[in-house]
Amino acid sequence: MSWLLYGAYGYTGKLILEQVLAEGGERPILAGRREGPTRELAEAHGLEWRQFTLGDDRARIERGLEGVEAVLHCAGPFSATSAPMVAACLARRVHYLDITGELGVIEAVLRSSPQAQAAGVALLPGVGFDVVPSDCLAATLGEALPEAVRLELAFKSDGSASRGTTKSMIEGLPEGGCVRKDGKLTRVRPGHRTRVVPFRRGATRCVAIPWGDVSSAYYSTGIPNITVYMAQPDSVIAGMRVLSLVRPALALSFVQRGLKRLADSVEGPDSAARERCRTQLWGRVEDRWGDAREAQLEVREGYSFTADAALACLERVLAGAVPPGAWTPSQAFGASFVTELPDVDLLPPFRPEPRSEKDRP
Repeated sequence: MSWLLYGAYGYTGKLILEQVLAEGGERPILAGRREGPTRELAEAHGLEWRQFTLGDDRARIERGLEGVEAVLHCAGPFSATSAPMVAACLARRVHYLDITGELGVIEAVLRSSPQAQAAGVALLPGVGFDVVPSDCLAATLGEALPEAVRLELAFKSDGSASRGTTKSMIEGLPEGGCVRKDGKLTRVRPGHRTRVVPFRRGATRCVAIPWGDVSSAYYSTGIPNITVYMAQPDSVIAGMRVLSLVRPALALSFVQRGLKRLADSVEGPDSAARERCRTQLWGRVEDRWGDAREAQLEVREGYSFTADAALACLERVLAGAVPPGAWTPSQAFGASFVTELPDVDLLPPFRPEPRSEKDRP
């Protein structure tokens, strides 16, 4: 079956391609915004290639998908690129997968489920590090405590970000933080809440962030109150709070351009760092009576995990294992899906000791 890897010459796109070629799987059609690097990469591996931007007219994007069964979309910031790709996939009846972690993008794609069902295709946002492990962790906890009304998720990584991830983060700065409150997305100031998270490798202070699970975990579990945290030094947490004072300025076009130019120097972790680093995840659910469950998960470095997860999701979609509609990873493949991926360690849900006041949100 023919599938297209869009954003193939980007940091994560190259990792995914390397893994496909190493495993001897289906050889993708490569595509991207710029002709030069797309052609160079394709010719180096004897692959077909196509060039089109997601700012092109709709007809040209659709022509770029001719003869394609599925698209694995890896070119961010997805706030600018996802909607036109989804529209073209629906028109061409092509399955869509992406590796976004952007909350608004995940929300928009999941709300497109009726259109996907009508077109007979599957739409799967967030098939990488964000949000596969955290989504499966959330679903596992939701199954352990079906009456849960509150979900907290947190992660800690000693890895670094790629250029594309950094630019996506820059685009999200003016929007501030976000939580799910009583079933609704609710904007909050940056760094509005912290808590100490008891990761297996040591308790760490974390700060609330507008992570993609604020959207996806709600669809996966139905839990109405969701906060997601990331481990950060106290200095970074303080800096996030300062952003509240200058947040309107961060939306100015010249400020965004300047910050993104600085991001052009970001390279992402090298192979040694990807091999060395690990990512810890923690989750907690609580019902209205105070009963709680916690679970822990450890996976590979984020970009290495993304290559594993995205290709596993793609393989299942191409095999016809996902019905038409828009799905989170755990909806499409089950809460235990993450445990089927390489080098994953899950500590199943357990009833924790009552937490102290300092650890309450």
